[in-house]
Amino acid sequence: GKKSLRQKAVEELKHYYDGFHLLWIDTKVAARMVWRLLHGQVLTRRERRRLLRTCADLFRLVPFLVFVIVPFMEFLLPVFLKLFPEMLPSTFETESKREEKQKKKLNAKLELAKFLRETIAEMAKRNKADTG
Repeated sequence: GKKSLRQKAVEELKHYYDGFHLLWIDTKVAARMVWRLLHGQVLTRRERRRLLRTCADLFRLVPFLVFVIVPFMEFLLPVFLKLFPEMLPSTFETESKREEKQKKKLNAKLELAKFLRETIAEMAKRNKADTG
């Protein structure tokens, strides 16, 4: 069924709360990783990627907070997200946006594989013609 305005508002507030909560957890974990780095320990590749993602999210948070703090500016958020799709911190992404990104990446990889396959087939034909 159709959701009321109150239900939509509550869902949005939960989404923002969850996003900020996840960002807070990521920030605490990243701070521990930085502490370990400063004391000479080496991070795994997975930890390094998480640290980089968290730092990028914190830098993305600054323009995002402008939309949250300034009254009625959240109505412009969809426009800016359309213009700058990577502006939103990763903890605020919805599942549908995450799936859409994965589909785009997969399509790009498939196109690249198709191009490489065609190139190799063409090179094989040329080599066959040269040797024959």
